[in-house]
Amino acid sequence: MTHFKPDHFSLRYSLGHLIHLVNSLKDRLLDKHLVAYDITSAQFKVLLILARQTADTPAELCRCLSLDSGAMTRMVDRLESKGLIARVRSTTDRRQVRLELTAQGHSLSEQIPQIAADAMNELTGELTRSEVDELERLLKKMLVPAGLLPATEGEQ
Repeated sequence: MTHFKPDHFSLRYSLGHLIHLVNSLKDRLLDKHLVAYDITSAQFKVLLILARQTADTPAELCRCLSLDSGAMTRMVDRLESKGLIARVRSTTDRRQVRLELTAQGHSLSEQIPQIAADAMNELTGELTRSEVDELERLLKKMLVPAGLLPATEGEQ
């Protein structure tokens, strides 16, 4: 379905730009809530993915987070130096490196739901509960057909 036409397309406040601004605001709010843990929102996302066990190699994390391999290597180096993750050689393929949360990483990952809830409550503070529900529904409606969420997510 065509909703936008070039002659009526706002360059200043396009839908894409508004989504980008909200995403940037979300990351800034996460950064604020993560100061006490000495990690950034980007590092938080890596820990979240490892805690959810949806990826466990640098290559998989690159795909999940749309980062290049150089940026991911630096990210893994930082998280490893902070004692939150460890690189572990695969037992089946010595060339493959898996990433695992350390005990300290597991401890921090247990706090992820509270940290995320606090940041998201601040982000959506001006919305009603029904507006938040509708926003989630609409976002899922766009993401499911693109294969970025399982179809069951769109039904919730």
